[in-house]
Amino acid sequence: MSASDRIAQLESRVEALLAEVERLKGVEARVLVLERENAELRRENADLKEKLNKSSRNSSKPPSSDGPGDRHNRRSKEPTGRKPGGQPGHDKHERPEVPPEKVSKRVVLRPTNCAKCASRLFGNDPDPRRHQVFELPEIEPIVTEYILHLLGCPNCGYMTRAALPEGVPAGIFGPSVIAVCSYLMGVHRLGKRGAGEVLHDLCGLPISVGAVVDSQQQASEALAPPYEEALAHAQAAPIKNADETSWREGNGKSSAKAWLWTLVTSKVIVFMIHKSRGRHAAMRLLLGAKTAIKDIVFGYLGTDRHGGYNFWPLALRQFCWSHLRRDFTAIAERSGPAGHIGRQLLEETDRMFGWWHRVRDGTLTHARFRIYMRPLRVRVEALLAEGRKLGKTNTARTCAKLLKSSKAMWTFVRVEGVEPTNNGAERAVRHGVIYRKLSGGTRSEAGSRFVERILTVHATLRLQGRAILPFLRAACEARLRGSAPPSLLPVAAGFHLRPLSAAA
Repeated sequence: MSASDRIAQLESRVEALLAEVERLKGVEARVLVLERENAELRRENADLKEKLNKSSRNSSKPPSSDGPGDRHNRRSKEPTGRKPGGQPGHDKHERPEVPPEKVSKRVVLRPTNCAKCASRLFGNDPDPRRHQVFELPEIEPIVTEYILHLLGCPNCGYMTRAALPEGVPAGIFGPSVIAVCSYLMGVHRLGKRGAGEVLHDLCGLPISVGAVVDSQQQASEALAPPYEEALAHAQAAPIKNADETSWREGNGKSSAKAWLWTLVTSKVIVFMIHKSRGRHAAMRLLLGAKTAIKDIVFGYLGTDRHGGYNFWPLALRQFCWSHLRRDFTAIAERSGPAGHIGRQLLEETDRMFGWWHRVRDGTLTHARFRIYMRPLRVRVEALLAEGRKLGKTNTARTCAKLLKSSKAMWTFVRVEGVEPTNNGAERAVRHGVIYRKLSGGTRSEAGSRFVERILTVHATLRLQGRAILPFLRAACEARLRGSAPPSLLPVAAGFHLRPLSAAA
């Protein structure tokens, strides 16, 4: 082969190799694209799996949203072999007997013959057994008829009708009917038609749905002053908790999303329905018409991490550790370093709750608890700092947010009386959640005002151990007579609020 042929052959080979190189460059670029797509799909798949596995155990979803087969909600319980009901040795809870002076009818029974030998029996038992049977009376409405004469003046001929006495309603239903209507709707969550049927069936009272609606509005007006007083009391409380849940307001196409807010103190619980879940609504609940935040005495506030409360100073706020535990559970269920960090955070959380339960039952002083918590806080914040370094991940974002507002995680440690969870507010709002599910919400602003007022009365009086129906009747009577309404504040409500600062 000549040199020129050899050169031509090599040049051809070089061109083929260059073409192959160009082709491999394209393949390499395609591989890089596919690797990026694969990584993105893996992240997306992990996010979707995490969303699919969300439950009330690892997120803020309510327990009612969990499926019946959710493995997280299955609590396998070994059979104990004990029979249902009270166990031997437990404290009895017996109904107290009615005192003799309150008994409506008494029937004395003496045996006449011996149950064994049939001999004649005489005398009295010095300590006979009392057996009381309760019956309900037949209820009939009390109807008072007012005869209003119309008389003409002999001098000018003007006709004058007699006026109703003070305290007599212009309508046909008195305060007791209005009170029972609002009691059935607000406390027992009956609809307007259901409340009317109960009054008709149990009391023989003919009342229309429209009359029930009128009674609801009158009750709402009667409860407005006690409600405002209770709201001001709760806003000024030194320690309080707040929460919110979804609501509906309006009718048909005009129906819109709203929110049911609650403010809980040791003796007063207040509700508010607002069309917003944001900062404006939270300020309306916690501060009322006040807007100069820097001049307001706040008190300590326990909440979840909802951003609507972020105007409250972190040093005076307490995040709910039940919610934090759900966040840590979500982290623990992830793979790799995030899962390891999450499991360690859960261990520290369980250790803290173990100590806190001892504080509540009196076996550990709060001062000793504060000492125990110092190293635990250091460990938790170190784990959060480690999680913050995990790149652009959900774990890193959650850990960074918690570290940024970590002051609000530990208020319950340094301030005695502050709870580590927001469970009290969540329990309080439960009645409103059931009310919403049964009724679908409220149809108007007037209906929302009634609901927030009657829920406030119900929750507050239950908390104080006071009867609800007598309070409602007294409020309706006070509205009719123009006198001072009853108060929702406890009899010995006089706490003294000391000024608190954000640096406290």
